[in-house]
Amino acid sequence: MVDILLLLVAGIIGGMLNAVAGGGTFITFPALVFTGVPPIAANATTTVAALPGYLAAAIGFRRDIRAMDQAPLLRVTIWTMIGGAVGSGLLLISSNKAFSVLVPFLLLAATLIFMNGPRLRQAAAGWRHAVAPFGLGTLLPVAIYGGYFNGGLGIILLAMFSMWGMTDLHQMNGLKSWLSFALSVIAFAIFAIGGQVVWGPAAIMSLGTIIGGAFGAPVARRIPMPMLRLLIAAVGFGMTAVFFWRLWSGA
Repeated sequence: MVDILLLLVAGIIGGMLNAVAGGGTFITFPALVFTGVPPIAANATTTVAALPGYLAAAIGFRRDIRAMDQAPLLRVTIWTMIGGAVGSGLLLISSNKAFSVLVPFLLLAATLIFMNGPRLRQAAAGWRHAVAPFGLGTLLPVAIYGGYFNGGLGIILLAMFSMWGMTDLHQMNGLKSWLSFALSVIAFAIFAIGGQVVWGPAAIMSLGTIIGGAFGAPVARRIPMPMLRLLIAAVGFGMTAVFFWRLWSGA
């Protein structure tokens, strides 16, 4: 009962954070691990649990997405799914021991990316004349990362869009949500076939992400964004420290 409540609450908080500022993975992934789900299965399951939230966000931005040129949109969607498939496949052939070694470093990198998101997007905008819009050279590595480990993906995508020369934040958020959904769909299929989705926790957490996305966002919007970002960063660094401790102590 305690595990069910933890997974539901983690899903609600994670869905709320993803709807407003990102960073939900910092809550949902550790919650699954702490309830006894092996690291690789936890990573796969948290990706599946986030899928309904991505779809809801994409629907919310549907007008902004439709305003984009359809040919580039189709192209980046296909390449995102290909990259996501590669990353998901790499996760499946990883051992839990090897992935456990990588987890604290991945969480640390994702937290640093999240903290420096605005500066990262601003710096990336300076490269917009040197990077081909909707270019495969930037998209494929990001999609592979997202298929392997979803943490910080939204911030990386927004920075990449800035490099492509996009300036409409609503359109950027819409494209981010759509590509995250497309990536999660292919990852879901691969993880399910590979037997890495723990369906009970996934269902509980998915319900939480839906609740959090639908009802939590209005509450989170009342929190000043700098304070919210600091809170998410504190959770990210805290979870990083816990996983480093687990790694060094052999827990």
